[in-house]
Amino acid sequence: MVFAGQFELKKMARVAVVALAASATSVLVTACQNDPDIDITKLAAETDPPDVLYNQGLANLNAGKTTEAARKFDAIDQQHPFSEYARKALVMRSFVNYRNGQYQDAINGATRYLNLYPESEDAAYAQYIVGLAYSKQIPAVTQDQKPAMRTIEAMQAVVTKYPDSDYVEDAEAKIRFAKDQLAGKEMQVGRYYLERKEYLAAITRFRTVVEQYPNTNQVEEALSRLVESYFAMGITSEAQTAAAVLGHNYPDSQWYADAYKLLQSGGLEPRESGNSWISRAGKKILGV
Repeated sequence: MVFAGQFELKKMARVAVVALAASATSVLVTACQNDPDIDITKLAAETDPPDVLYNQGLANLNAGKTTEAARKFDAIDQQHPFSEYARKALVMRSFVNYRNGQYQDAINGATRYLNLYPESEDAAYAQYIVGLAYSKQIPAVTQDQKPAMRTIEAMQAVVTKYPDSDYVEDAEAKIRFAKDQLAGKEMQVGRYYLERKEYLAAITRFRTVVEQYPNTNQVEEALSRLVESYFAMGITSEAQTAAAVLGHNYPDSQWYADAYKLLQSGGLEPRESGNSWISRAGKKILGV
């Protein structure tokens, strides 16, 4: 009887454990059903094969459901980290972050991809995403232009490292825009100094535009402002050279008309000096 009693106690204990487990499961399911933040129909997603998750992510992305797309790509990274689809999901997750305006997350993810898979077929795309994310952060010329510099650096890497990729043309366009912004910033500061008759400081800024950003939209004004600055300082040979270079590259420009009129007021005309830095820099301008 002793042994029978012990057997019954053990049996009752097992029944109690099973009942407790069933009760806990029931509570969990009920909680999931009552919690609006939990979708129990998606709890099994983590068990899907990586290719299924990846295709679901793409489908959601194409449908504009970026949050759900991100969840699918994250599931691949978490549940199938060593699969080929984990590599693909990483770069697509970076794109989703870019699409959602989470630019630093996009940069971090794409940079991680490049560090892990520098020679992969999607490396060019990852580098392009980095450039796109920086370009979206370029502010007005009145603000700091570090994002413009980062854009140039990232997009130049696309052009240099992946010259046959589909992203080169847009990368070059983004580079031109970023350089216009940097040149615009220099012009803003240069005009500030010019208005205060701090001519040397103004010339330094305008010179930067002509030498470093010769093919931007700012170079016409920069040359004209150099004419104005040098003329005010009495350095007429440099003023004449700046006007000559401006007229050679932009003969129909209003900036050239203004510069020419200013020189005429002092009995001068455009005349290029081959010894001037402006003449040397002018050879890089492609305004005509």
